[in-house]
Amino acid sequence: MAFLSPKHPHNHNLFTSLLQKIKDIANMKWAILNIFLFISFQSSCIKSQQQYSANQPFNCTNKTLYTCNGQHTSCISFLVFKSQPPYNSVATIAALMSANPSNLARINNASKTTVFPDDKEIIIPVNCSCSNKYYQSITTYRIKPQSLTYFVVANNTFQGLSTCASLKHANLYDQFELKEGFELKVPLRCACPTKDQILNGTKHLLTCRLSFGDSVNLVARRFNVTAESVLTANGISETDTLYAFTTLLIPLPDKPYISPTVIQRYNPPNSLTSARRSKAHKSKKVGIAAACSFLVFTAVLVTVVGMIYMRSKRNNETENEILPAYLLAKISSFERITKVYSFKELQTATENFDSKHWIKESVYQGMFGNQILAVKKTSIDVCKQVNILSKINHINLVKLNGFCKHQESWYLVLEYMKMGSLKDWLKEPRSLRIRIQIAIDVASGLRYLHNFTKPGYVHNNLNTCNIVLDGNLRAKITNFSLARTIDEGNDNRIVGTRGYMAPEYVENGLVTSKVDVYAFGVVLLELVTGKYAVFRYGGQEVLLSTAVGAIMEGENAQSEIWGMVDLGNEENGSMGYAVQVVRLSLNCLKHDPESRPSMDEIVSSLVKIQVNLQSDAMLVSD
Repeated sequence: MAFLSPKHPHNHNLFTSLLQKIKDIANMKWAILNIFLFISFQSSCIKSQQQYSANQPFNCTNKTLYTCNGQHTSCISFLVFKSQPPYNSVATIAALMSANPSNLARINNASKTTVFPDDKEIIIPVNCSCSNKYYQSITTYRIKPQSLTYFVVANNTFQGLSTCASLKHANLYDQFELKEGFELKVPLRCACPTKDQILNGTKHLLTCRLSFGDSVNLVARRFNVTAESVLTANGISETDTLYAFTTLLIPLPDKPYISPTVIQRYNPPNSLTSARRSKAHKSKKVGIAAACSFLVFTAVLVTVVGMIYMRSKRNNETENEILPAYLLAKISSFERITKVYSFKELQTATENFDSKHWIKESVYQGMFGNQILAVKKTSIDVCKQVNILSKINHINLVKLNGFCKHQESWYLVLEYMKMGSLKDWLKEPRSLRIRIQIAIDVASGLRYLHNFTKPGYVHNNLNTCNIVLDGNLRAKITNFSLARTIDEGNDNRIVGTRGYMAPEYVENGLVTSKVDVYAFGVVLLELVTGKYAVFRYGGQEVLLSTAVGAIMEGENAQSEIWGMVDLGNEENGSMGYAVQVVRLSLNCLKHDPESRPSMDEIVSSLVKIQVNLQSDAMLVSD
């Protein structure tokens, strides 16, 4: 509509005046809201380790995982889950939570065959890691008929240990189009102790779901800790309202223990209790309702202003670019809005591509506003890459911010990865745990490409140069110049990186998802041995896949592979898990594509190895 456009000749002044009034109202509301929040929460927020999310997990907009403010990026954490059929045994609960059955049985005074009574509190040890600024432990769940929404999966199946919003963020599926049999990635709510908590004797944090009638004092007594430590850990005071089915973090000086006879049942409050509670908290609830109404009203206003502003900004930016007609046609088909940068913007961000901004080859880092991004120059038409990257969104795939066409060159503006390529990182001694996490990240990215995009894609050039690491050593896949859809068929051009190309691709140009599986097998070998895909041995170049394959077929396979695996100063107990990774990689390298595992199977195998390795490390530390 012309009336909505600030450039309409008859409505420019009216639109400007209306926009300014909306901005003034929004600013006033934000000021009032900030004062209210400061007065209400200043005492608790000053000391808080993690902020209690109250009833926010009940909507599907706030992610509500715990932030990465701990001293370590990963740790052993604990969850409390109440047994309910069909998840009422060691085996079924361990499978649901991707936990080690032996450790779960041991910590709950049970055996691997134990079936628990209904509503029995079960302690679950998990590996908690920082990912994209939030702590989480990842498991998977295949949707059943009774769990066809993210809300039901988070709050019923996983009993509030996950959230609707975090499930939406972690998965491709629309929340209203979930189907039976879909496999979900489920981030579980966990956290690692902060530096102050560790100094005060806290070794672990436990995520506990609240029931009706629970209070901080009751929960603290149940785990033999002080109420003050629970209040501080969650950023709350004694007068704050607690909501049933939400979670509290419990700081523990040692591993948790719950008596095998204790059963905590969900008992909804009776009418008398409800009446008393309603009367006691009436004024408080009015205040909370008022604050919520302020928040909703303000959010709507700011959203309206933001939409108008961004629409105007995008129009201005696009109109300032002089682009060929064929490129504009391609841009119009992109599914996600991709910014078209001017060359002047790139020059400003990189200080005219100064050498101090150079990363390697034709890649520079630049400051775009308050954000560091990578700028990659290429002579190849990037439209295909832009088209692919505009359709995908996954934590283990490098994000595209935009692109630029200047003279005969193209520029991609990408997410900046602080630690550089995996190939460079392989030179550094690292723990097996970190290397397995990197493998899981890469495998998860490939699984997304193969199974959860429409159409499915094959990366077709996976190697350690095209895997990059962020500041937390979490891996992402980059460089989609050779990517193609799974159903495109054979490729007449054989282009790739030596040491990573599958035999069926080299011999016949056949491109399927199993081409990526083969390349991933080589990456796995590089991770566990510390050697490159092609390395020098005895004065000549040798393919790593060939060398390891020959060793595993020999009579002294175990001892020889031990000599090849690079574990640095790690305990010998890690060697068994390293050999498991080697065997998995060799399955990926089988000559027959159909004999290779899928990325789903690979992710599952790696997660099991990771959980068992972490569990053994936890037992050794005790």
